[in-house]
Amino acid sequence: MVLCDPELTVGMPRPITAGTGLDAFAHCVEAFSSPHYHPMSQGIALEGMRLVKEYLPRAYADGTDLEARAHMMSAALMGSTAFQKGLGAIHAMSHPIGAVFNTHHGTTNAICMPAVLEFNADAIRERFDMAAGYLGIEGGFDGFRAFAQELNDRLGIPRTLSEVGVTPDRLDDLAAMAIQDPSCGGNPVTLTVENLKTLFHRCL
Repeated sequence: MVLCDPELTVGMPRPITAGTGLDAFAHCVEAFSSPHYHPMSQGIALEGMRLVKEYLPRAYADGTDLEARAHMMSAALMGSTAFQKGLGAIHAMSHPIGAVFNTHHGTTNAICMPAVLEFNADAIRERFDMAAGYLGIEGGFDGFRAFAQELNDRLGIPRTLSEVGVTPDRLDDLAAMAIQDPSCGGNPVTLTVENLKTLFHRCL
């Protein structure tokens, strides 16, 4: 049982508001990207993305905005419900990074998201062309990918893993750990140690 009371979140620091909110966004994005069949999760993920788009910037700007906080709690619940459809490369990368370098999970997800969207582009373009229209984002998939980076920038998320302390000397270890992560099974493009290494390099 979970009690969701937005008043309990008003004291969260802005970086934690951003990181946790973008974790909810990553859950929805990866569930929506997953090739597995689960229409209910697909719909939940789409509406979860809309709530984050509309209300995370407000919660970040004003931590006492209870309407925005409440909608973000709903988005977080929706993301965790939706990802029974699957996660993907974002989480497969973020889990070992957090274990080795003690980075914040949601912030790490956000840093990895633009590169993973580009990596998965051919497999997810059509569904995000549709999603972008619902979300009020122009330019289909390309517009959505640009929006993801712009949202990161707006919320003070670093652009590279190097900025949160990740070093290239552990990339082989990170790729070996990532390929064992259950999240790999939900990525729309088959993951290998080699293409994971490439993704880690891009994110550094």
